[in-house]
Amino acid sequence: MPTMLPARQFSALRLADVLASSLSAVCARPNALDLPPVRKAVVILADGLGVSSLRARAGHARFLSSRLNKSSIIDGVFPATTAAGIASLTTGVEPGQHGLVGYQVLDQANDRVVNQLTGWDDGMQPATWQRARTVFDRAADEHVPSFAIGPRRFVDSGFTQAVLRGAQYVPAEKVADRFAAARNILNDNPTALIYLYVAELDVAAHALGWESDRWLAQLENLDSEVTRFAATLRSDEGLLLTADHGVIDVPNTRHVLFDTEPALVSGVRHVAGDPRCVQLYLDPLQSAVTADTLADAWRASQGDRAWVYTRAEAVSAGLYGRVAAGVLPRIGDVLVAARKSIAYYDSRPTDQRARRMIGQHGSLTDEEVRVPLIRAGAFAR
Repeated sequence: MPTMLPARQFSALRLADVLASSLSAVCARPNALDLPPVRKAVVILADGLGVSSLRARAGHARFLSSRLNKSSIIDGVFPATTAAGIASLTTGVEPGQHGLVGYQVLDQANDRVVNQLTGWDDGMQPATWQRARTVFDRAADEHVPSFAIGPRRFVDSGFTQAVLRGAQYVPAEKVADRFAAARNILNDNPTALIYLYVAELDVAAHALGWESDRWLAQLENLDSEVTRFAATLRSDEGLLLTADHGVIDVPNTRHVLFDTEPALVSGVRHVAGDPRCVQLYLDPLQSAVTADTLADAWRASQGDRAWVYTRAEAVSAGLYGRVAAGVLPRIGDVLVAARKSIAYYDSRPTDQRARRMIGQHGSLTDEEVRVPLIRAGAFAR
């Protein structure tokens, strides 16, 4: 069966350009987003706010939707997952360079699957596992103070240490408190780079779906807070709002239990990734199944509802950007990215709580990859 690879081309501007361009604007340098020089810049990351969802609920987010047009839409990363997306935003490089190439990936040295959001330990050190210098590190080189504002529970997390190193973390629980903290920082510093994280939309989407009333309430709250905050911005203060990925709602009736088809797990030692972007790692002690033959089995079974890549095909297609040699083993031997509104699950593990999620992401669809780039203050167009 012929390989069914997506025809999409990533946009010229990517999520990796957003924070890096903001720092360049603070330093009065040319930048990918063509931002004007400012003294202070704020970048808001609204986790899970895809363009398609924002458009569908435009009447409930009038400030954000009024600034959404063709020039304010960019592409996130592949896989369309938080670990890869935020790391690209805060380092300014693609997943193949910073190394966070999925939600769960193989730690080859320890022959285990690791969770790159919550699984940090002595065997996966933030300072070295995430390989790139952050934009905040580079801000320090320029004597620009940088700040990361988010919930208190993330202050000392391994993921925070990996992707926000170099920034002063400012904890604030409520969304309104985070914007108040940002305003205080702007008031107190002659120059600053601020990253403000909003998790609430993604949390609501995973639990109840982006079409739920709870998600809608979070969108309305975000739009209200951004509206108020933008009204306070001075002539030398720029604001950008973006997201790491979008969301697709997948009911449990659309779950595919792929392990029930033996050919799809034959020779596989580890299963990782996301339900919409499964990464399969072959057992190196067997030779009967290769990446090519496993991919062929998946294409024969799922070719009409998933894009199936071998690692070599994914790298050649540029899905991860430039891929460093040390990052290659973290990418699955075979990748299965859902095209249809389905989610892939392995029913063998005893813990099946992940199957309660409704909002899903990770694949290459426009709904998951396309994210907004909303401009306000000195960055407005």
